[in-house]
Amino acid sequence: MKTRFMWWTGLLLVLTVGATLLVYGSLPARIPAHWNAAGAVDAYGPRAGIFTEPLVMLALALLWYWLPVLSPRRFTVDGFEDTWWFGGMAVLGLLAFVQAMLLWAASGGALDMGRALACGLGVLMLLLGNVMGKVRRNFWLGVRTPWTLADEGVWYATHRLAAKTMVAGGLLAVIAALARLPAWTGTALVLAGALVPAAYSLVYYKRMERAGRLGQG
Repeated sequence: MKTRFMWWTGLLLVLTVGATLLVYGSLPARIPAHWNAAGAVDAYGPRAGIFTEPLVMLALALLWYWLPVLSPRRFTVDGFEDTWWFGGMAVLGLLAFVQAMLLWAASGGALDMGRALACGLGVLMLLLGNVMGKVRRNFWLGVRTPWTLADEGVWYATHRLAAKTMVAGGLLAVIAALARLPAWTGTALVLAGALVPAAYSLVYYKRMERAGRLGQG
């Protein structure tokens, strides 16, 4: 999977940079740089700013490659390497999608950026939710709260729930975007899918603490 991650990263970067260079000469001097809550452009930036997203992709790819090396003992990704690399591929895919939307908007295409982003995030949540139950304790990926990091049992219980809420939230966010509901609807569903497990980790930790069962997971 690590090899696939490297190939996927290289392919996405080549396609993203290539598409950006292809249309760069036809872009106006000022391009959309920010959208308000209603989905309307409310700020513009220089044309060269269109290269920001590919640079972010490159930086993230390098960071994702090196983070496992920086992990402290007992919090490495050794037990779920395939899931780790899959997660990186999914995140980079989202960034490539965002760049495609930015290129479309900069070229004059009509776009509701808020709804498009909510849909992209929904797909990401679906993908990550499907593998969340395989993620072991680490500092980089998953529901990393003080309570999940403190106890392995809390970590696993939280991530079993997260697998369900992330898939449900992601699926509903995509449906909301396709149904052309307000962009905030999809965003709220994505956030709920991520925040519900975080809150649950505290509740579950306290329950295990009162029962004297911490450290037995």
